[in-house]
Amino acid sequence: MDQQLFDYSPIVDREPLHWPDGARVAFYVGLNIEHYRIDRPSTSTFAGTAHLTPDPLNYGWRDYGPRVGFWRLLKALDRHHIRASVLLNSDVVDHYPQIIEAGRERDWAWLAHGKNNSVLQPDVAPEEERAYLTEVVDTIEKATGKRPRGWMGPALTESFRTPELLAGLGLSYVLDWTNDDQPYRLNVPGMLSVPYSVELNDIGLFVGKHLSGPDFVHIVKDQLDQLYEDAVAGGRVMALALHPFVIGQAFRYKYLDQALEYVANHPGVWLTTSDDIADHYARTVRPAR
Repeated sequence: MDQQLFDYSPIVDREPLHWPDGARVAFYVGLNIEHYRIDRPSTSTFAGTAHLTPDPLNYGWRDYGPRVGFWRLLKALDRHHIRASVLLNSDVVDHYPQIIEAGRERDWAWLAHGKNNSVLQPDVAPEEERAYLTEVVDTIEKATGKRPRGWMGPALTESFRTPELLAGLGLSYVLDWTNDDQPYRLNVPGMLSVPYSVELNDIGLFVGKHLSGPDFVHIVKDQLDQLYEDAVAGGRVMALALHPFVIGQAFRYKYLDQALEYVANHPGVWLTTSDDIADHYARTVRPAR
């Protein structure tokens, strides 16, 4: 089955993309604020107990995020004046209201990220998906005071109908298709794909590849430097995907701080949100004929 959601578009064939004030790279932090159910297997640091209910080892590792890691990470974002693009499970609203308040105080961008990160999007029956998405979006809007404009599925999951259903709810972009360094239009009226990253992602780097803090700093620097060079031919997007239970560990904090300091002080970088990236692209780039 060939996908029909988007067309092939080699980046070398596009008109140059221009960011505000001549910036070459639009940078945003995709901050995953998630809730995990205690009765279902989820993202784990140790596979040996992941099938158990309850699973204190892995559940506790994840639960460190909203209890401690988030508040440590928050200091780094504040220090470097970075507004987060929050990938928010709607269950967070009830379980961690203090986090919602902290984000509201900082005028963060809020993206819908499913109900929780233990139920993936394909788990939702087709006839129930519209109601599910409506509940998620409405819950986030009520709690944050802003209707989400973007979506990322739990573990980047979608059904074939998800983008169309999201457009019907007033959303305008998704992050799930991590196949580009620039935004592009989907073949769903009014919907964009905005770059996200499973490579520049703390779970993949620290948990999957077991890299060190200094490795993380080097990777962030190398990513930005190469995108900055590439952007001679047109602006690029750099997304840094963070999870408080991973990057928020005490021994990793200084490396996050070093990485953000490099980005924040790099010439030609627009420190922004995924909302503003999508808005700018939609306003300034003509649809392909």
